[in-house]
Amino acid sequence: MQTSGISRATMGRLPDYLAFIRGLPKQTEYISATAIAKGLALGEVQVRKDLSAVCGAGRPKVGYAVATLSESIEAVLGTHTVCEAVIVGAGKLGMALLGYGGFAEYGISISRAFDIHTEGKPPSVLKMEELPAYCSLHQVEIGIIAVPPDAAQAAADLLVRCGIRAVWCFAPKKLTVPPGVTVQYENMALSLAHLHQKVKNTQ
Repeated sequence: MQTSGISRATMGRLPDYLAFIRGLPKQTEYISATAIAKGLALGEVQVRKDLSAVCGAGRPKVGYAVATLSESIEAVLGTHTVCEAVIVGAGKLGMALLGYGGFAEYGISISRAFDIHTEGKPPSVLKMEELPAYCSLHQVEIGIIAVPPDAAQAAADLLVRCGIRAVWCFAPKKLTVPPGVTVQYENMALSLAHLHQKVKNTQ
């Protein structure tokens, strides 16, 4: 299923929708947007918009077929088709990402980080020279860069040579990658600054 038209905010709510649906009584065949909105304390318009992006509109006066809705959400999240990602950089940020269990809700598995320094690190942290073989063996598609800015481009170059198709970059560095490789930047300082601005505006 194509997910490029689904917003980041909607993707963030999909695990909650799926958990709610899975918690319904087994005999439930249909569920309305109104019932979902009430159960999750969301606006009904928002729920309809989110679910429309995933599986289209529900049936008038009936709602959504529970089984079909569940399958559609699972398909978007990749629940049954796990995608493996690797982390380059096993410092504090890299280790925090490695230990975070929430990625599984989106069909993403992260079980290994790679670093030039592995002494004192857990077995899940491997040496950088092992990265190409690991990516090839496990058909890794996503690389996460959690290294200092001056090492980010070299990390990206290595990931591209390993066949990585998408990069999630936490380093404040603009990367140069070949066509066909997607880069998403995560600027935590900027996100916090936006939050601070909202707080100031509500005072």
